[in-house]
Amino acid sequence: MKKKVVSLTMVGLLAVGLLAGCGNSSSSSDTGESDAAAAAEEEQATAEEAGEASPDTEGDEEAETSEEVASSGDTSAVEAIADVGYEGDPVELTFWSLSTRQEGLEALTDIFNQANDNITVTVSCYDTDGIKDACKTAAQSGSMPSMWFNWGGSLGQYYVDNGVTYDLTSYASENDWDNTFNSGVLSLCTLSDQVCGYPTSYNVIGIYYRTDIFDQYGIEVPTTLEEFEDACATLKENGITPISTAGLYGWHVMRLVEQFIEYYAGADEHDQLQALEASWDTDSIVEALTLYQEFCDNGYFPDGFITANPDDTYMAFATGACAMDIQGQWYDAALSSNGADLSVVGWFPFPNGTDRMSAFAEMVQFNADLTDDELEAAMLYTQFMNSPEAADLYPDDYNLPLPTLDAEMPDASTNPNVESMLDYSAEHGTFTITDQAFPSEVADVLFDCQDAICEGSMTPEEAAPQIQDAIESYKSSN
Repeated sequence: MKKKVVSLTMVGLLAVGLLAGCGNSSSSSDTGESDAAAAAEEEQATAEEAGEASPDTEGDEEAETSEEVASSGDTSAVEAIADVGYEGDPVELTFWSLSTRQEGLEALTDIFNQANDNITVTVSCYDTDGIKDACKTAAQSGSMPSMWFNWGGSLGQYYVDNGVTYDLTSYASENDWDNTFNSGVLSLCTLSDQVCGYPTSYNVIGIYYRTDIFDQYGIEVPTTLEEFEDACATLKENGITPISTAGLYGWHVMRLVEQFIEYYAGADEHDQLQALEASWDTDSIVEALTLYQEFCDNGYFPDGFITANPDDTYMAFATGACAMDIQGQWYDAALSSNGADLSVVGWFPFPNGTDRMSAFAEMVQFNADLTDDELEAAMLYTQFMNSPEAADLYPDDYNLPLPTLDAEMPDASTNPNVESMLDYSAEHGTFTITDQAFPSEVADVLFDCQDAICEGSMTPEEAAPQIQDAIESYKSSN
């Protein structure tokens, strides 16, 4: 069978493979969802007819073929495991994933296709928020791919609620996933009492900071909120923007706002707020949003941050224009791959009073309509793509370490903060990142309120009941 990998990129690849969230990793507004997805489908059809990959970020340079990319490193280890021994009927599968991981995705898929005569996988790539729009529209039109990248929590819950993702509960039990994946990531991929995806990463969020800038101005690592505010004030007084953040899509700013909520609400109330079991029209929310407003008014964020792209926050941090960025453990690899000096990069947990860190999971979900042969082939492909051999060949395309119990920590020379971040989270606990705890209908309102508070068109006292109204509206319609 002829092997072909078709790659669609909704936007040009950015200079660094950062997740947004929640991503990476995480969440965005669904405003304009239908138009964005329709444009994506039209562009994909054009790309498939031409049989070409979309251009890279340079625009005027010819994109490398998957064969060229694959030959750029020692592929012997992945080639040795690429033949997965599939003996079922010939199947053709489609996989939608992130453009920030396009290089490794294309190359590894090509190796897999070449090694397995009865399986052909075609991949399409989207930016972080584009894949959310495209998948939702596909779910509504009954045109989901065979498998797709997604996040845990409410972002994955949508596909469970609408019956389009494969229930892997029995499969996970038969294949002993409890003794394969760490319990934290497996729980975040278990929604409505069903395992709804293959876990691919477990991530925790902390404050990355420039140790050289802190040293220059005599700033100690803050252990209380008051010390954190003092550090921001000192930096601002000396011409350094304290925190690199960006408001486009809302989720990057949300990472800081949710820490303010953790501080004022405490762990128990915050968990209830995220579960929509406690009212958001309450003093702790007003206090958290008031502190966020003060940070905006004090100039603790870059000028014009509300409309800036969160995938670009690393640039101000790497150049020293900003002293801090709120990111997950993948930030080590992102900075390293772009030539940043990691000897002046450290991290600390946000001093929220509970010591808990924000956490989220990533996974691959599978179409509920897959046949037995298609599911087997799709799972074999997913296991190959998330093998240690694949991650070793393209480490920048993975949020390391892999979420398995036997996973090794990444090289400390290029990932110096990863192990300590994960160890800290294991010791002190985590809470689910807000845009995976919230349904998108509520997260969108929170993001809009963040923008309005920053712009001065809404007060925290007005925002809190507006968020609660969105929660009540969501509950009444579900």
